[in-house]
Amino acid sequence: MYIVVGLINKNLKQNLKTQKIMFSKETYKARREQLRKDVGHGLIIIQGNHEASCNYPDNTYWFRQDSTFLYFFGLKREDLVGVLDCDSGKDYLFANDYDIDDIIWTGPLPSVKELAASVGVENSGDLGALQTLCTKTIGEARKIHYLPPYRADNTRQMSVLLGLKYDAVCRYASMELIKACVKQRSIKSQEEISEIEKAIATAYNMHVGAMKMAMPGRYEYELAGFMEGEAWKGNGPVSFPVIMTIHGETLHNHGHNNKLIEGRMLVMDAGCETAMNYCSDITRSVPVGGHFNDRQRAIYEIVLAANMEAIRVTRPGITYQEVHTAASRILAEGYKGLGILKGSVDDIVANGAHSLLMPHGLGHMMGLDVHDMENYGQINVGYDDETRPSDQFGLGSLRCGRRLQPGFVITDEPGCYFIPALIDKWHAEGTNKDFINFDELEKWKDFGGIRIEDDVLVTDNGCRVLGKPIPKTVAEIEATMNA
Repeated sequence: MYIVVGLINKNLKQNLKTQKIMFSKETYKARREQLRKDVGHGLIIIQGNHEASCNYPDNTYWFRQDSTFLYFFGLKREDLVGVLDCDSGKDYLFANDYDIDDIIWTGPLPSVKELAASVGVENSGDLGALQTLCTKTIGEARKIHYLPPYRADNTRQMSVLLGLKYDAVCRYASMELIKACVKQRSIKSQEEISEIEKAIATAYNMHVGAMKMAMPGRYEYELAGFMEGEAWKGNGPVSFPVIMTIHGETLHNHGHNNKLIEGRMLVMDAGCETAMNYCSDITRSVPVGGHFNDRQRAIYEIVLAANMEAIRVTRPGITYQEVHTAASRILAEGYKGLGILKGSVDDIVANGAHSLLMPHGLGHMMGLDVHDMENYGQINVGYDDETRPSDQFGLGSLRCGRRLQPGFVITDEPGCYFIPALIDKWHAEGTNKDFINFDELEKWKDFGGIRIEDDVLVTDNGCRVLGKPIPKTVAEIEATMNA
């Protein structure tokens, strides 16, 4: 086990020497120049990630570079730190060069200076030189901008570099830098969109293959394992732990030990990363055995209609809160038709009664992160000074509510979940009792859940579902599963 996992990470280092898995250096230079312009003053520090041990020091998890570092520097080596000086216009790359102990395992590797040159950075040095630069900048009373670290090792490194207490590091993160990064990374370039569509092409193979396997007697882990294998065949890992469950009423169920049973819906929420770490995030819900029964079809068609309504209304200038509400109206109308909800659709949605069956938001931003940039603080990415989060149950969990612009990539993922504990709680408390037929709802508590998710690009005039269409209608899913 040590040899296998160790070689995986050493081979990643070897890839730095043998592969060019990045955009042109002009792309990264232009991105950094724009960031300096938007921040305007001071020193910007962008930390790369470090290797993380799994269960003992030499057995590390697969290395994943920080997405902000990837966006501005494109390099996958561990322990790198990038610096942009807004006042002098200089860029720097800092890290310690590999020594003979590394080279024994990896063979010759590029120096920090060579890595810097590959992305258009003229200045480089070791981590001691980085400390000297930080100390000098503090002495000059110039502002140092950095993003809130989400890993303990990066928090500790920033604490040492800036002479801050560990617990104070996140408090002094630069809101100017956060806003500048969100502004730039929110609008996807054509080359970024192409990378995302590569990830969706692999996700197509993941989902279609798993659909065909979703037959009684198999186990969830067989399908989840197949999906992970397909992700690696596309030259990248899964973009988040696979959700593969016949208990779709649990929104993020990562257990995979259930046997597939006819009569259950199977929720498959999975995506992958490309070699450049751009993501896909797709959900399909299918009937075990390949045929929808009447109950499954009824709920599925309601959720699909909400998914399609979101695509219909998504366009520049509308807020994603408004899109969420439009999809919610479709859900409410459908549940009312089944006798689960009652009253006017306007009142149902205004009071959030439909959220009993969808206690999450319609979607989130996506790009280099499957929840793009949320390490900056989700409220800073999904909302702005104009659009603020709701405090209503369900709508309050919408991760992106801001006004849409061309170039945004967002997920469209309505769902329906019959969560017994939540149903019982609302029934006992009388929550939204004027709009919910709890006696009728009792009949559905054994159903499970359904979610349908696509990745959507906001265009100049509307939107486009990215990638090769993955079977989504009842007819398409049944035909695929029974092919």
